[in-house]
Amino acid sequence: MTGSDPALGILAGGGPLPGQVAAAAAAQGRRVFILGFQDFAEPGVIGGWPHAYVRLAAAGQILATLRAQECRDLVLIGPVRRPSFRDLRPDAEGARILARLGRAVFSGDDGLLGALVRILGEEGFRVRGAHEFLGSALGPAGVCGRIAPDARMMADIRRGAEVVRALGRLDIGQGCVVQNGVVLAVEAMEGTDRMLERAGLCRQPGEGGTLVKLLKPGQEDRADMPVIGPVTIGGAHKAGLSGIAYGAGGVLFTDLPGCIRAADEAGLFLYGVLPDEAGPGAV
Repeated sequence: MTGSDPALGILAGGGPLPGQVAAAAAAQGRRVFILGFQDFAEPGVIGGWPHAYVRLAAAGQILATLRAQECRDLVLIGPVRRPSFRDLRPDAEGARILARLGRAVFSGDDGLLGALVRILGEEGFRVRGAHEFLGSALGPAGVCGRIAPDARMMADIRRGAEVVRALGRLDIGQGCVVQNGVVLAVEAMEGTDRMLERAGLCRQPGEGGTLVKLLKPGQEDRADMPVIGPVTIGGAHKAGLSGIAYGAGGVLFTDLPGCIRAADEAGLFLYGVLPDEAGPGAV
């Protein structure tokens, strides 16, 4: 035991956000400890903080380490690819957790993560959303940058929101690409970057297309809030799109000023959609 104030435990996947959460929590006077998932967490991101690495399915080690570090609140942040059962190799506690997850193991990401949040609560932890610490990283409403969507693009945004709403009810994905009312691609387990590659292959003649990225209806935002970063901007540009629309207040940017600059340089719009712009239940 550490004998100090309880720490914020950060269960870290890939990308820069685990380090940003740690920095924000430390700025609030919180002690932090990062558990980085092997093969996903990036040493350059978590290496400057008290940390350890752990296998994804080593639940016994995860829980024991969090308790030894006196972690009470937890943040789950950063992408982790869902492994196959063959690759999981759970420890004894991991096997028990899998049994407690039950059918949620076979559901979409939101069903699985929602069940995981519940189980962590039963184990005595409180799961908090990354957005509670990274409020300035939440995408604002309206136009970000120099370029605004025109009427045709706004129609594509509304169409995209309708599609994401339908996907979300089935717990499939958080995004799609629409061009002139035609759905070019929808997001599934491959993620946004691969979806953008597919959209670029089937883009129709004429102007652009729009990436629409939103929270799923009723989504557990403490575990899987949508994220946009500079790579997303680059992928949208490479796919020949006109811009990106996101749910205002419901999407995290890994680098909001950098994304705005990159979008301006690429000639893309960035637009934060409010619920009344996208239809009931869309954002």
